Amino acid sequence: MAQTVTPPRGMRDFLPAEKARREHALGVIRGVYAAHGFDEIETPVMEDSSRLHAGLGGDNEKLAFAVMKRGLGEAELSAAAAAGDPLSLADLGLRYDLTVPLARFYATHRAALPPVFRSIQIAPVWRAERPQKGRYRQFVQCDIDIIGDATPLAELELLTATVATLDALGLAGCTIRLNDRRILAGILAAWGVPAELRERALITVDKLDKIGVDGVAAELVETGAVASPDAVVEALHGLTAADWHLHDGVAPPPAWLDLDAYAELRALREALPGAAIEFDPTLVRGMGYYTGTIFEIAHPEFGYSLGGGGRYDGMIGRFLGQEVPACGFSIGFERIVDLLELRDAGRPRAVVLVHDGAVPAERLLAIKRELVASGVRVRLERRVKNFRALLDRVTADGFDAFASVTAETADASALEFRELGE
Repeated sequence: MAQTVTPPRGMRDFLPAEKARREHALGVIRGVYAAHGFDEIETPVMEDSSRLHAGLGGDNEKLAFAVMKRGLGEAELSAAAAAGDPLSLADLGLRYDLTVPLARFYATHRAALPPVFRSIQIAPVWRAERPQKGRYRQFVQCDIDIIGDATPLAELELLTATVATLDALGLAGCTIRLNDRRILAGILAAWGVPAELRERALITVDKLDKIGVDGVAAELVETGAVASPDAVVEALHGLTAADWHLHDGVAPPPAWLDLDAYAELRALREALPGAAIEFDPTLVRGMGYYTGTIFEIAHPEFGYSLGGGGRYDGMIGRFLGQEVPACGFSIGFERIVDLLELRDAGRPRAVVLVHDGAVPAERLLAIKRELVASGVRVRLERRVKNFRALLDRVTADGFDAFASVTAETADASALEFRELGE
């Protein structure tokens, strides 16, 4: 019986053309982030299991891949099975995001870092998701974070760099949605949600785009967060129509509106006049570590976000023993890479040199070196009988021109290139 040779579910192989496309997009993202003053770091793919399950990652903690301890005996395995505690068998786990590792990184290296640290992390993460379109078990995150700045300037720098990155990628039509956890707390208080049920209630509100207003209200009643769905339904219809004029000095603001948080959000919008920024009081962001401003990238053609982030001032204190302000923004790379019509500016021309056995190897390599030195990507291909199939293959691999090298070809200047696809 033939063995299965596909990758594990939710994980993918990338052929050369797709890998080149991804790397080009990542290069654009890195370049813009760096131009805005951020520095790239790298953290291990694994962290201590206790750190990954410290209550900071919300529902994503349930999706973490655990790494079993070495040398476990039958007694330990049986005891864990009897106790229904499989995590006791693991001391490490694969990271499910890049924020928890960054908090640990900062706590480890704080003495070597500047007072305000601006980081880039671009790397794969792993979650035990149910694989579906746009949702994978291994995927790349592109994060920028600012640690050590408690002022709104941190949010402004993150928003500015993210908008510039989307522009550089050529991804038009995006909107940044803004909210603040303090505003959400006011809404839940107005509904009478008990303090101990508020995190659970936020998880329900976060499902608004999936189950609708009536579904959210019904689930809040089911979980005991509210007594009646009527007030929730009425409020949610009003919240989804909210704009930037909830408190403009004319009409009194809603009772649930945290005026300080709302004023800060309006100041962010006013400081970025060229960006499409909306206020969405129902925006939650699922991570449990957010403490203030939260933001998300929306696109009119898609029912899911293309990235997001927020302020998480309480996380690093868990590791360091003292509070350190922090804020971050992540682009959903896997969700946007297939949408991009990447600009060719700055990308070297890619050419194929077709040859036969009559051309000396040293001359072929000399011509190749000459072209590579001028910034051209070059591949050598031996001429075959089915020449059209060869050209179709290299076109699919991302090459855009070819030239024939014969025994009479002296150097690169003698080559005559033809565009692929002609």
